[in-house]
Amino acid sequence: MRHQESIAKLLLRLTVGILILLHGAAKIIHPETLEFISQNLSDIGLPPFLAYAVYLGEIVAPLMIIFGYYARVGGLLVVFNMVFAILLVHSGQLFQLTSHGGWALELQGLYLIGGLAIMLLGSGRYAIRKE
Repeated sequence: MRHQESIAKLLLRLTVGILILLHGAAKIIHPETLEFISQNLSDIGLPPFLAYAVYLGEIVAPLMIIFGYYARVGGLLVVFNMVFAILLVHSGQLFQLTSHGGWALELQGLYLIGGLAIMLLGSGRYAIRKE
């Protein structure tokens, strides 16, 4: 693999991983946000305890991605996390634009596609477990 490709994979992993990890850290600092997630899950007929899965998608998965330890699995977890986030919280914004012309869900979309790209690309050379 070319050196530039390995650096690009590392940059993608660090960017997606660190930015999502910050969301997870906020949920640890403010655990009351799980009540909001639990209620949204309950509203669509899913068990409220599934709210704790957010820690998989926003703590465990980003760490897997950052360190390159089963990064493909971490990417898949991020994809699932973002699909649920979009469905539970942002579905009303799916076809909306911001006042500046951007997609209302561009951040969520970038995390979703970033997780998908990591899942497809793997960790690269600079990882604990090279894929």
